[in-house]
Amino acid sequence: MTAGATQSGQRWTLWLPLGFFTVFVAVVLYALLNPADREIKSAMIGKPLPEFNLRPAFAGLPGLSRADLAAGKVHLVNIFASWCVSCALEAPQLAALRAAGVDVVGIAIRDRPQDQALFLKRNGNPFSRIGADDVSRIQFEIGSSGVPESFVIDGRGTIRYQHIGIIQTEADMAAILAAVQEAAR
Repeated sequence: MTAGATQSGQRWTLWLPLGFFTVFVAVVLYALLNPADREIKSAMIGKPLPEFNLRPAFAGLPGLSRADLAAGKVHLVNIFASWCVSCALEAPQLAALRAAGVDVVGIAIRDRPQDQALFLKRNGNPFSRIGADDVSRIQFEIGSSGVPESFVIDGRGTIRYQHIGIIQTEADMAAILAAVQEAAR
């Protein structure tokens, strides 16, 4: 091998990191300019709720069953927990939905009655009923993977809308109210 061939090979390897960096920047720019659709489409929309009968989460409010949600009235089912910071942040929006005439019911996930009572005392209680889902069975069966999460249920017990995460913007509120009105038809 000649000295000239070795030198040209070394020059090429000096440019290799710049090439990798250029490709990396191009990929990042492409991802920023063409964001992926982050909306999760629930496979449960249009499907009936599973059978369940949850005991009351704490004294003072009744528990929750599928029969309660299939008795002819539209409900907003909110999956929440006292240990969930985002759940406390969305409490004013749930109160506003209840003030707008939406029947808000809750499913408390892996929680203790005394913690639930304290949570509701601090944040207000927009719920007409709260069922205790101690092992998250119902949460998972209806397609929820976290807290908070909300579902519009029509009067026949069918899931019509799913809101993943905290209800916080006017657009979130408008979408839920529209879903409630649509489910009432």
